[in-house]
Amino acid sequence: MGTSYQESSSLLLQDLKVTIKESSLIFPSEETLTNQGKSMFLSNVDQILNFDVQTVHFFRPKKDFSPEIVSEKLRKALVRAIDVYEFLAGRLRLNPSSGRLDVDCNGAGAGFVTAASEYTLEELGDLVYPNPAFAQLVTSQLKSLPKDNQPLFAFQLTSFKCGGFAMGISTNHTTFDGLSFKTFLENLASLLSEKPLSTPPCNDRTLLKARTPPRVTFPHHELVKLQDSETTTVFEATSEHLDFNIFKLSSQQILKLKEKASESISSGCIRVTGFNVVTALVWRCKALSFAKEEEEEDLEQESTILYAVDIRGRLNPQLPSSYTGNAILTAYAKAKRKALLEEPFGRIVEMVGEGSKRITDEYARSAIDWGEMYKGFPHGEVLVSSWWKLGFAEVGYPWGKPKYCCPVVYHRKDIVLLFPDIHGDSKGVNVLAALPSKEMIKFQKWFEDTLC
Repeated sequence: MGTSYQESSSLLLQDLKVTIKESSLIFPSEETLTNQGKSMFLSNVDQILNFDVQTVHFFRPKKDFSPEIVSEKLRKALVRAIDVYEFLAGRLRLNPSSGRLDVDCNGAGAGFVTAASEYTLEELGDLVYPNPAFAQLVTSQLKSLPKDNQPLFAFQLTSFKCGGFAMGISTNHTTFDGLSFKTFLENLASLLSEKPLSTPPCNDRTLLKARTPPRVTFPHHELVKLQDSETTTVFEATSEHLDFNIFKLSSQQILKLKEKASESISSGCIRVTGFNVVTALVWRCKALSFAKEEEEEDLEQESTILYAVDIRGRLNPQLPSSYTGNAILTAYAKAKRKALLEEPFGRIVEMVGEGSKRITDEYARSAIDWGEMYKGFPHGEVLVSSWWKLGFAEVGYPWGKPKYCCPVVYHRKDIVLLFPDIHGDSKGVNVLAALPSKEMIKFQKWFEDTLC
């Protein structure tokens, strides 16, 4: 049975007692500034991801690396990083001629904030649980700047009383996907160590430009036209009360799920991977948490699960591994809730796997062209966002690897997060769900039943 726990809000620090010490902007070097003024094209994949993603990276105290020394080193390294990631110092703008968003590489600056907490790192408690107070460790809005001139990238270094610290990074999602952000962190670590870039970035987003004329050659059930949708997107926060619950799956439990799936899978073309079985488990639980089993009409409702697929290696020609933009498309699986209730677990895993297998070069180009024609966005009942194998905690800085890395979590009930275990079980995973109380009770029931 999966370990499930919900921290009592009374046990979590509600206020980390963070004081902002300094808030400033970091600019590219003078040489780079002389070349400013151009705009950077954003692909149709980038266009729909205009929201901030915030991560916190916690570090234990390290001799010879006080927070003050780390701050100074980071400032210098970030200037050099922005010289090659020049869009990070730019601003989003609506291009009047095309009606599209692009990045004005005007050198307006990236945010850099230093802060201090009155607590030690240990006093923060269990870092795995998504404490809403962790939002105090990141900055997305600089108070000194107007709303229409906020940076696309902001860095906050918060020191703790013990000498440990947290790097809080806020990036507009148009700038990076998970893989390219990991590459950015590796490059930043290289610059901090006075080494060359580990992977010089490819900033050319036109590599994912739509074809002329656009050709939609597949049905795209994972996407909905903007003008036809009266619903909110999966990316939007909700105002209703949500319970947060973390379900911990060990590597042994994931292995048992793979064995369970293999007993009933009918196709040899779909790999039974850890990701596929965990995603199938999440899909079943999320769909049935909405359903009233005694009402046939509820079970006849269709459920759609979405998840991101990296397309760098699926295109022809392939994208460079150093591509900085969003090289992800949304895979999907659809089924009636009744099927998710009654079908063998292996069949659900097959449907999840078919979603990824569907994304070929032509399918990817068709999806990009669909975005050119309809300006829509991904739409489904649940989106699985996997941070499981991105490896942010494996980046080695001069002061060592992070104790833990995590996203700052907000109230999004249609997104389920997968992220790695903090205790070193590299094949284990934490599943974070946020649901209204009644739905959470049912989600947990189906989670435990499926594991049996």
